[in-house]
Parts: sequence; C-alpha cells; structure tokens
Amino acid sequence: MKNAIVFVGPSLDTEKARNVLEADYRPPAKKGDLIRLIMSLDDRETVVGLIDGYFLLDYPPTPIEVYQLIVRNNTIVIGSSSIGALRAVELEKFGMIGIGKIFELFKYGKLDADDEVAVTFSQDLYQLQSEAMVDIRYNLYLSLRKGVIDKETKYAITKVAKNIYFPFRTYQNIVEETIKRFPKLDDKARRFEAYIVDNRKSLKERDALKLIEYIRDMV
Repeated sequence: MKNAIVFVGPSLDTEKARNVLEADYRPPAKKGDLIRLIMSLDDRETVVGLIDGYFLLDYPPTPIEVYQLIVRNNTIVIGSSSIGALRAVELEKFGMIGIGKIFELFKYGKLDADDEVAVTFSQDLYQLQSEAMVDIRYNLYLSLRKGVIDKETKYAITKVAKNIYFPFRTYQNIVEETIKRFPKLDDKARRFEAYIVDNRKSLKERDALKLIEYIRDMV
C-alpha cells in the first residue's frame, strides 16, 4: 500500500478530507518542507499531494524543491487548487500530475497570476481571512447564471476585486469599493453581497477534494 502525504490548509478542511481518505495531512507547505520530507522518507512508494502553501507570512516551496521530490524514486507528486496547481503547471513536463479546474485554467493560459489563488489565513485552524480571486470569479459566474446579478455588475465587481491587494480581498471590502467606484450599481452589488452569505462556493475546495479522491483511487 502506498504512503499518502497531503499538504493542505485553507482550501479544504482536513475532516472533510479524512472522510474521503485516511492520510498523513500536514499544514500548508513552506520553503524547505519538501526537502525535509525527502530526507525523512523511506523506500516505500509515496504519493504526495500538494494543495496549499504559504504566500505572505512565509515563502512557498520553490519549483526546484518540488522537482527534487518528483524525481525521487518511488514518489508521485500531485498538485491542485493553490500552490499545488501552480507548481503542477510548471513541472508537469517532469512528471508532476495536475488535478482540477484551476490547474487547467493556468495550464491553458486563462489565468496567469499567482494572486488568483493567494489568500491569508489564521495560523491555528487555517481559516480564511481573505478570498481567492479564482473563487471570487467562480461565485460571480454562479450568481450571474442564477440571475442574482447582470453582466455589468459581474464585470465591475471582478475589476474592483482584482485591483485589491490579495490579503484585503473580502467580499465586504469588494462590495464597498464597488459601490464607491460604481454608485449606480449599489443595489446590485448589495444583492450579490447578500447572496454570497449563504451561497458561497469554492473552486479551490472542489479541486482539493478531486485530488484527495485521485490519491484514494491510487493507494
């Protein structure tokens, strides 16, 4: 049986992950973590899932670190959702496996900036303190499809959100700034704000679950 290790934090609650797969769940990865992992592994086949990493309070694992893990014997490296998706795009040609929609969006050039997946989170429970731009886009898409907002409002909120530095991207800040810049959209922006309270979805979480399911089917 393969050994499964997953670096995850704000993208997916570990209890949800454990409902799918019992594995060695570790905190979001930072620079040096993968080198230490390489040094600690034995000869067993190991599957490493890279989902979350640090962007602000520490440095994320570098492509070189991930590459060193990829080329290690008996090791499979899979990425999704956040830093895992970014590194998978960079290192797919060396054997890293990318999973999910976010990986595909970066791979095919639909998204190209790291801040699309960057968030801030609490250091104890890894609870979100800001929203990922990719999830904001996803929720705007869903709210447009459901008729909550129109295309003009979607465009305005997207533009405003993208111009906010990622640690300060909360729906409250985004809506308030949208109303300041586009006063005529006050009611529509407020409608989106009310909608998101009970209807917030996460593409990062969805992709993280896909990664966990992929590993489950491997081990």
